[in-house]
This record gives sequence, structure tokens and C-alpha cells, in this order.
Amino acid sequence: KASEEAIMEIKSKLEDLGYKVHVSKGETHCILGLIGDTSRIDISRIEANEHVDKVLRVQSPFKLASRAFHPDDTVIQVNGVKIGGEEKVVIAGPCAVESEEQLLLIAHSVKESGAHLLRGGAFKPRTSPYSFQGLGEEGLKLLRKAKEQTHLPIVTEAMCIETIDLVAEYADVIQIGARNMQNFSLLKKAGKTNKPILLKRGLSATIEEFLMAAEYIMCEGNPNVILCERGIRTFEKYTRNTLDLSAIPVIKELSHLPIIVDPSHATGKWSIVEPMSKAAIAAGADGLIIEVHHQPELALSDGAQSLKPEKFAKLMQDLNGLMKYV
Repeated sequence: KASEEAIMEIKSKLEDLGYKVHVSKGETHCILGLIGDTSRIDISRIEANEHVDKVLRVQSPFKLASRAFHPDDTVIQVNGVKIGGEEKVVIAGPCAVESEEQLLLIAHSVKESGAHLLRGGAFKPRTSPYSFQGLGEEGLKLLRKAKEQTHLPIVTEAMCIETIDLVAEYADVIQIGARNMQNFSLLKKAGKTNKPILLKRGLSATIEEFLMAAEYIMCEGNPNVILCERGIRTFEKYTRNTLDLSAIPVIKELSHLPIIVDPSHATGKWSIVEPMSKAAIAAGADGLIIEVHHQPELALSDGAQSLKPEKFAKLMQDLNGLMKYV
């Protein structure tokens, strides 16, 4: 309950000592997070200030993403849609933008079913160099057209530092894919944009490595990071990856950042997307990102894991019922 003047005075003194100070305000407390080499700091001198309740050392290697720095859940606004609040958010659309007809048909369909944001890949990172790589800027233009018609905010991936500024011109949320989770140059560049970043967990990344990747973005000045659990690589071969649902409560415990789940990439099979979507919401996820295609058997990318529009509509009905109890 310190005054704003008292808070700014303490902040200024800490900055004079050479520290970068991150301010996080709650209902009754204000937390000043010091970034830098704090080993030489005299804690007793700070605690002597009448407005300082206590001083804690944050032991985790990630600071800005830590709940110790920011006790309250972060809620990220995307064109009026809140990610991380009480409402669960569903992002839906095709894996890849293939044509105007394909994208607009799916966009209107998922909008009608209750999706909050539209996903679609214009640049596609593929395992094989011979697979469909996306339409590039033409795909971004089609996403913009879909947004104009449906008013759904756009989520799309940036693959490299050379194209992230172009993607930022069109996207409302910039996705950093699993293969790029530790592309530190790209993470730093994303941290310099003013767009929310959807960061996917790497195929073999630990939770600590995942949060450290978020830290790279945040320490460049962009606090709006949405984490995405999309399955990790294990010895199991029946599913595409193994969906780590335990990551949801663990991240909720360690971090204030919102976390959503991608059951499509996690399982690789459309028939498993529905139960895993429900399990993710029950486990506390802030939302889902789901692939939808009207002709998955003809899809140029990841058709096997895409729901048909009617199956997506049924899933949304079921989720609406489930969300009343979580």
C-alpha cells in the first residue's frame, strides 16, 4: 500500500545501483524485480526502507516469467479477446493457407462454431524440403481478407528474423514454432515487436528450457507471451508426440504466463484431438489451438490431425458444457 511516489523513489535508487527494475502491481502489493548481478546487493539496506515489506532472491533462472516476479496471472488482450482470464479461448483454422476458397470457407465455419481467433500458416516449416512450404506473403494477404470478413484476430507463424516484420504487419499474434523455440535470434527479434507472441514448446524441451525461451522474448521488452504445450518427443510411436498435460499445472505454479494446448500436433490423429482437448481444459489450460480443414484428405499439410468443420462444431458444444465446471 505504498504511494506511487514512494515506489518510484525506491525504483530510482535501485536503478542508480545499476539494476534494471521490473514493476508488477497487484491489489495490495507492488513487486520490484531486480534484473542483473544481485549477489553484491546489501539486502538489509533495502529492507530498512519503511515501505519495503520483504526482499526475496528469485532462485529460478527465469525471472520475468516467474510467478515470484509477477504473482497475478497475466491476461493478454488480442483485439478484445482475453487470453489468460477466466474465459477459455479457442484458436482454430487450417494448418496451412492453401487458397482463398479454402481459407474463407474454414474461417467462416470456425467463427460460426464459436472460435475466438483464426490460425493459418503462411510460412510452413516442414521436415521435408519437398513438402508444401506455404504461400508466403500471398497467404498473409488471404489471412487479412479472412479477418476482414469474420473479424477473427489472426495467429500465424514467423519462421525467421528476415520475415518476422512482414508477419507482424498482418498478424495479431505471432507464433514461434516448436522447431524455433531455441532460435535465440528470432526470440530476441520477437521481443522487440509490439505483438503478442505464441511460443510453442520444443519437441524435446524441458519446462525450464521452455520458460527460459519465454524469458528471451520478455527481457527484450515484450511481456505478452502465450505459452503453448504441443507434445514432446518420447519413445511412443502411435501418436505423433506425447501430450504433456502435467506441464499445465507445473507452468501455472512456476509462471504467471497463460498457457494453451495444441492437441492436433500433440497427437497427430484427429480422433484423439477431442478427448485431449477436454483433458487440457480440465487440467487448467487457458485455451486450445486446433486444426480444422473441410477436406483433410486433400490437405497440403497435416490433414490426418485436422477436424472437419462439423466435428469441430460438436467439440465446441462439448467444451462449452465442460467449461461450466472448471
